Formats: sequence, structure tokens, C-alpha cells
Amino acid sequence: MSVPDYMQCAEDHQTLLVVVQPVGIVPEESFFKVYKRISTVNQISVRDSQRLLYIRYRHHYPPENNEWGDFQTHRKVVGLITITDCSSAKDWPQTFEKFHLQKEIYGSTLYDSRLFVFGLQGEIAEQPRTDVAFYPSYDECENVEKRIEDFIESLFIVLESKRLDRATDKSGDKIPLLCVPFEKKDFVGLDTDSRHYKKSCQGRMRKHVGDLCLQAGMLQDSLVHYHMAVELLRSVNDFLWLGAALEGLCSASVIYHYPGGTGGKTGGRRAQGSSLPAEAGNRHRPGALTSNGINADTSAEIGRAKNCLSPEDIIDKYKEAISYYTKYKNAGVIELEACVKAVRVLAIQKRSMEASEFLQNAVYINLRQLSEEEKIQRYSILSELYECIGFHRKSAFFKRVAAMQCVAPSISEPGWRACYKLLLETLPGYSLSLDPKDFSKGTHRGWAAVQMRLLHELVYASRRMGNPALSVRHLSFLLQTMLDFLSDQEKKDVTQSLENYTSKCPGTMELITLPDGLKLPPVPFTKLPIVRSVKLLNLPVSLRPQKMKSLLGQNMSTKSPFIYSPIIAHNRGEERSKKIDFQWVQGDVCEVQLMVYNPMPFELRVENMGLMTSGVEFESLPAALSLPAESGLYPVTLVGVPQTTGQITINGYHTSVFGVFSDCLLDNLPGLKTNGCSVEVIPALPRLQISTSLPRSAHTLQPSSGDEISTNVSVQLYNGETQQLIIKLENIGTEPLEKLEVTAKTVNTKEKLYGEFLSWKLEDTLSQFPLKPGKIATFTVSIKVKLDFSCQENLLQDLNDDGISVSGLPLSSPFRQVVKSRVENKPINPPESSKVGDFSHVKVN
Repeated sequence: MSVPDYMQCAEDHQTLLVVVQPVGIVPEESFFKVYKRISTVNQISVRDSQRLLYIRYRHHYPPENNEWGDFQTHRKVVGLITITDCSSAKDWPQTFEKFHLQKEIYGSTLYDSRLFVFGLQGEIAEQPRTDVAFYPSYDECENVEKRIEDFIESLFIVLESKRLDRATDKSGDKIPLLCVPFEKKDFVGLDTDSRHYKKSCQGRMRKHVGDLCLQAGMLQDSLVHYHMAVELLRSVNDFLWLGAALEGLCSASVIYHYPGGTGGKTGGRRAQGSSLPAEAGNRHRPGALTSNGINADTSAEIGRAKNCLSPEDIIDKYKEAISYYTKYKNAGVIELEACVKAVRVLAIQKRSMEASEFLQNAVYINLRQLSEEEKIQRYSILSELYECIGFHRKSAFFKRVAAMQCVAPSISEPGWRACYKLLLETLPGYSLSLDPKDFSKGTHRGWAAVQMRLLHELVYASRRMGNPALSVRHLSFLLQTMLDFLSDQEKKDVTQSLENYTSKCPGTMELITLPDGLKLPPVPFTKLPIVRSVKLLNLPVSLRPQKMKSLLGQNMSTKSPFIYSPIIAHNRGEERSKKIDFQWVQGDVCEVQLMVYNPMPFELRVENMGLMTSGVEFESLPAALSLPAESGLYPVTLVGVPQTTGQITINGYHTSVFGVFSDCLLDNLPGLKTNGCSVEVIPALPRLQISTSLPRSAHTLQPSSGDEISTNVSVQLYNGETQQLIIKLENIGTEPLEKLEVTAKTVNTKEKLYGEFLSWKLEDTLSQFPLKPGKIATFTVSIKVKLDFSCQENLLQDLNDDGISVSGLPLSSPFRQVVKSRVENKPINPPESSKVGDFSHVKVN
């Protein structure tokens, strides 16, 4: 026997093996549709008894395994069901002949067989037959399950007759020596009259009868026969069959202790020890008959307790049985399957360390030269068994070995899809998730070196599958999550590979859905570069909105009442920290400053970096950066223009690095410092540029208060002299100027002024209002000096020092809302020319 069944479990020893196969050309879909219906009939109650029969179906079974049927009867094919297509009567003889040829393959062990014919109608189909069932089509076969139940009952009749025949002690008759295929040559010329030979015959037959009793639903009888077989075989050192008897004893005890089964199959089994309580109930009534018709007495209860192994003894006997199997190199499959069965039992007993010892033994069992498919199956099952006992990393290791086996050099057509699928299944075992959010919490779980190796294998497998987008996603994930563990050379290699991949398929922020339904979330490069702080900047002084003031005494600001509420008190600190005490203006360029850091050992080129906002329509003006290798904190200013009004929130920024587009949200950046992320955008305001005909003053008369923009011009006049000051007003904004107020204020005078020092007429100027964008208006101010110099020797010098100031009121539309006035800590240095852009005030010295 060379093909192991890795799905074997202890309760399979009580099943009857039925093979279901197609004859001729049968559509695969149709065959498995019928096979699925047949396999649902996997246990039936034997008529007129308390016993249950269990059936194990296979659609493929190696005939050489059938030769071990005497060694363990559950390996023997006792039933054959064939399915065939036959549409015309003339094809029927040939079809029936094929059925007989199929029976001959398993003929030496078959109890009964059936042929299911689909598509044939007429006279042949109407003839009553026991071994053939005719159905019009695969959809019209209502009584398939009933036919199978009748078929299983016929199997039971043969099984019961064989059991009774073998169990009856026929004095004087020679008991045949049961043997496995490789033993036959060893018994040629052996003395059949020796005591040793006879004991072997008796012990092997007892073991065989125990198998038949177990299959026939007689658990108690099987335990007795196995115990007797163990004693006989141990006395003659018949180790191979002694191991089989011990394994049979273990299987019967497992069935008794674990009625739900150990194989973890879906749907569960009925209570397999259910016959035992019924038997016990019968035995308490004197004269009651057991299921086999023999008068029972209460000693059988004691016998069961004595013969059935305890859970601990089951494992000890499994170890002993396996130690006997190891003596025979031809029993490798038997030894391997026994290890798997013991592991399944230990998994239920939650004895993981002992289970791992059995699995470790199974790994090193040397079978014949396995095909690549068999190796894949073997490693996959080992992985599943390690998963059952909680050895997740070991399970992942064998799953990964199976994945590598799918693309072994000896395979002509490597299965990269199967390899990729198996690699994905190993991720949980290595504490690896494909969601970058799981790595943003700061603590890294698992071995980074192994995780990086696995991610590299996923990248390579997805590339060989012909899915470059998948390769880019996995490589991006590797770079983002494992950046702290990569050496400088590895960082260069990974980024170079990524650029090669993205030159053909750029990385995006789209969700990738795999064929099996697994979703791969996008991977934003929040570490390329690393952002440490985000600060929203106020507008330049010349563009800041100013609160309208009336110099005539009207104050338009109103104070709101203070209301205390204890309900929201705990939020005040957070709100205060997020509050920004300035506004942005619709249509004006606004700035956000980021302090960034390049963790790479080479220059980092960041393309198309811009702001992500919400609340207001915003035009982001992307920037391109080039950050030096491992730079310290480096200031980067991102700009944009709000197109509408309201509350705007800076949610994050977008970048393009190494061909991967990323949307980086501020919420996902650990340790980020910010002065708040929301600011109010007010409607567009008028903008005015003022220039004068006088030269600029050499010194500042008085510093700006911060909420006004000023410049200083100078003129020197003699007493009684008059000069014209021409002021040019240019609308350089997009809103019309609708209001103009001019006032004069004289400061620091040492003497009385006679008459009007400054005078102007606004009628001509106001006739040009509202001043449309791009238009220019002028008005003239007359400066007339008339001073009294009596008793003031130093007045002229004082005037030269202090001068006289004239200031203008801010110019704005009366229909705009009143905005809060600005208070700046530092004075604004005026430009170096008399024509100053974006003025709202002018001072004349």
C-alpha cells in the first residue's frame, strides 16, 4: 500500500467502504451531483436491531490499498456503485459489460454492487433488476437515496454472515493465516503444524473478527476480540498484527468515549455509542435478548468497563502500535495514518505537546517517492493538524512548504495561483495581516524577518500569476509596514523593485478584491515622508480680512452672553486646542505648513503632494518635493484656493511616491502635532492698492498697530505754502469697491493750526464708485500750512521730528458681514516704494 489517506480518523474503523465511480463518459458535474446525494446516506439503523451501520464513500480508491483489506477490514472495498450514461438500447450490452469489468477490479472483496443508468428508457429499463437502476435523467431520480439504503442493507447481510462464520469456533478446522501482501513470500515452506504458527493464525483471526464486529455495530464484542487477539499475538511476537490489534482496541475505545467523532467532519455523527445504553437497558431485565439474539447477563457491563481503554491508555496503546509498525518499512502508510488518528484524538483531549510528538514522527516517516501532488496534500494535512492542536506558526510553516511545492522546478506547469492561495492562508500563523491599520498601533507582533520573506514570496507569486496590481499592493505593504526593519540596502532594493512594477501598473488607493472574496485594503505611504506636525497658516497681512470700523463713533461689534453649561465642560479643552482664531478668504491662496522627515538613506522625491479637505470646495495646488537623505524636520508648505465659503477641514494630504498614489489621513498619523484642522472661509472681499504722488518718508512716524497697513510719505513745506497730494486708488481684487471714507487725524502738534491743514473734495472720486475690478480712481488732498511761531523757538525742529499724520479708514463693501479685527504681535515692515500693494490705510507725513 503506497497511497496514505490523510483524512483517516479512529471512527473510520467501523465504516464500510463503498466506491462510487463513473463508467464510460459521464459529465463531471452530473456525476458529482449524484455522488453528493449518494454520500448523504452515510449511516442507517439496521432493521430489527439497535445497531447502526456507517458508510464511507470514495470516488477514487487505489486497488493496491484493497489488498490490505484482511489486515484492517475498513480498507476493503465492500460495495461498488457505478454511474453511467446510456441513451439507446443498442449501447446497453456494451455498458453492462463495462460494469462487469469495473467489478472485477475490486472483485475479491466486494459484497455487492449497483449500476445506475441515466437516460435509457423503454423495454430494457422496465425489466425488474436488483443490481441495475434506470433513471430518465440526472434531474429525475427521486428514489436514489432509497436505493442506496436497500443496497447498504444487502451489504450488512453479507457482513453479518461473514462475522458469524469467522466468529464460530469450528473445532478441528484449520484456521487460515491472514497476511498482508508483502508477507506472502515469507510463509512459503513454513511449518503449519507448529504451535507458534497456530497461535499466529488464531490471533490474526481474532483481530479480524474484532474488525467485523466493529463494522457490524457490535462495539462490546469487538473490544473482547481485540483483547484476546492482543494476548495471542504478543505471545508469539507477531508485531505487525499486534500493532493492528492494539490500533483496533484504540479505535473501539475512541468510538465509545467520543461519540461525536474525532475527524471534525461537518454535520456530526449520531451518538456512536448509542447501542451501548440500549444493550445496558436490556440487560437489567432478566431473560432479555441482545441485538444478536443471545441471552445476555449483567457480566457484560463489567466486561465493557474492563475491556474499554481509558483516554490516557488509548494514547499509550497508539504509541505501542506505532512502535511495532516502525519495524516494517512496507507498513509506512499504516504507521503514518495511525499517527494522524492519534493526533485527532489528542486534539480533542487538548494534549497539544503529545500531539506534536506524533506529528513530528509523521513528518519523518519515509514513504515511496511521492508525486508533487501527493507532497502538496501531505504538507497541507500536516498544516491542518498543527492548526487543530493550536500550533499556528508550525501550521503556517507546513502550509508555506506546500505552497512552495506547487511551483517546484520538477513541475512542468507550476501552479502559481495555488501557491499564492496557500501563502495567503499562512498569514495568520505568522501574525501578519494585510491591513496596514493593524500596524499603525505601534507594537509589532511576530518575526519581522519571516514576515518580510513571506511578503516577498507573495509579490513574486502574484507577478508570476500575471497580476501586477497585486504585486504593487504587496510590495507597497512591505515597504510601509516593515520600513523600520529594512536595512539601507534593502530599502534601496525594495524601492527600485517598486518603481519597476509601477512603471507598468501605478499603485492606487482602490480596494483589490481577490477571486476567493478576500479584500486587500489600500496602503497609503504615511512614512514616505513622515509628517510630524501640521499647521494652518494665517493669510499675509495685506490679505487678512479686517473688521469694519466707523471713525464717527459707531461700533458694529456685539458681544455674546456667557452661558455656563456643565454638560459640555469636559470638551472645552479639546475645542480650545482645535480652535483657530483667524479666517481664510474665498478665492485667496491659503497655506498649510507640514514638518516632514525623510527616513530613507537616499533622496526622496515626492510628486504631486497636495491637501485633502472637506466642507468647502477647494482647489489644491500640488507641489513636488525633493527631501535630502535622512533629513531632519523639513518645512513644506502646501497651498490651495477655497472656492466656496463655510467651515473647511484639513483631513490629510495626498502624495505620489515611487509611482504609488497615497491618500494619507491625519487621523492615521501617530504622534502628530497640530494647531487645529478646521478654519472658517468667509466670502471674497474687495482688495485695494493705494499709491501717492509724494516720495516715501525716510523714517516711520509711528509703528503699525497690527490691524492696519500703513506707509509713510513726506513733504516739506514753508509756512503758508500749499501743495497738492494726489492719491491713486486701484481695485486689484475681484469684488467692486462700493464705499469710501476719508478722515484726518493730527498727532503730536506743538502749536495751534490755523484753518484747514488738510482739505479734500470726494464728489469727483465718489462719482467713479462702485469701483469695478481693475479700475483706478484718484482724489486730491490739499496740504496748507499756517502755523503760529510766536514764543516757540524750537517748533520747526519738533515738527520735523514728529510731523502730522493722516490716516484713512479701511475700504470695504457695506454688504459684507463684519469680521473680527486682527491683533498682531509684531509690526509689519512696509515695502520700500511709495506704491504699496493691498493697502487699506495710508499715512501721510
